Amino acid sequence: MHMAAETKRWTLEEVHRLPDDGNKYELVRGELFVTPPPSEDHETVLARLHAVLAPYVAEHRLGQVYRPRAVMRVEGSEVEPDLMVRAERRLRAKDWDGAPTPILVVEVLSGSTRRRDHEQKRVLYRDAGVQEYWIVDPDHESIRVIRQGTDDIETVGQVVWWPSAAGVALTVNVPALFRSPT
Repeated sequence: MHMAAETKRWTLEEVHRLPDDGNKYELVRGELFVTPPPSEDHETVLARLHAVLAPYVAEHRLGQVYRPRAVMRVEGSEVEPDLMVRAERRLRAKDWDGAPTPILVVEVLSGSTRRRDHEQKRVLYRDAGVQEYWIVDPDHESIRVIRQGTDDIETVGQVVWWPSAAGVALTVNVPALFRSPT
């Protein structure tokens, strides 16, 4: 009789002792995820999206747009979203414990992250109270918008983001995120 091997449950302390080897280590409810450095295309999409989000976030005083190496810690989990928008904290905070819950989290899919971005991270973000979660799919040049309490919307046209603290909505042109400059 074949018995399934028990999967190791990791702790944050163990993850923080892993080497700084260029990989991204994330912990979601005891499950360790290791991601190799991102591709240039992945980073280009994020740079373009950051260029659209940052002025809007600043104008409406929504907080800050954070890039990787900024973490979200909740329930013993620690993840590094590709982008997130959340209120800024005082500058003397020494770690990410107690940081405000993001109002927007963005993940760009890759071959190694597709399943976890759609499954484990989606549930973690929902349970943490993230208002909106975007899954950017470079293969399909689309964005899936996941909002608390509504059905998902997947679009290849435009994404409209209207956080409650903003006076007007932001419209993101999805094709422009994937288009090469001419």
